[in-house]
Amino acid sequence: MMTFIFAMALSGPVTTPLETTLRARDQALLDAIAPGNRALWERTLTDDAIYVDENGTIMDRPTFLKTLVPLPRGVTGSIAITGYRVQRHGDSAFVIHQDEEREMFHGQALLAHYLMTETWRFERNEWKLASAHVYVVNDDPPAIPLPAATLAQYVGHYQAAPDLRYVVRIEQGVLLGGVEGGPVQPLLAEVADVLFLKGQPRKRFVFQRDGQGRITGFASRREGHDVIWTKLP
Repeated sequence: MMTFIFAMALSGPVTTPLETTLRARDQALLDAIAPGNRALWERTLTDDAIYVDENGTIMDRPTFLKTLVPLPRGVTGSIAITGYRVQRHGDSAFVIHQDEEREMFHGQALLAHYLMTETWRFERNEWKLASAHVYVVNDDPPAIPLPAATLAQYVGHYQAAPDLRYVVRIEQGVLLGGVEGGPVQPLLAEVADVLFLKGQPRKRFVFQRDGQGRITGFASRREGHDVIWTKLP
């Protein structure tokens, strides 16, 4: 499955009539989300359609259609397709598209990116959407500067297992971290004691302190699950 997806993603940007048709239909479906236009989705979905939203909730057609309601007062937004790939196999078409959502939330601008995989099915002389899976493409959080004295507190060796250590050091004023014996990368601060690596928005380093405020270790957190590292003397 992954090989197939990568093949689609890496294929050349040759636009086919089918791609033009399905892309236009997908964009229309995205345009229908903000106003809660169920009618268009009802006409487009197959009777047995499955929709998986960005939170991992699996819904059948009736359940998904109930979620389509207009955005609340004070909120406006739009979703635009920024990349599109389609491959046809008989009466089925497999689609991957990248989307950018821009939202105004009570006067504040929000931005989100999504990756959608879909299966379209040709039935009764028209293309119908049989399944869709929405995946959030996470962005790095904004980094904040920390005082040099605070950065110095993170320096040291940390251990998760007897054969697994992590080293944090400072070079030319930059905090760096990496598994002992391997390459190091800059550690950036989301807030004090919560650090991250550029390009790895799913992961955080949550540093822990004792009652005197001294660093005792950190939790390497990904998707809400931790690997605990203890600071060595």
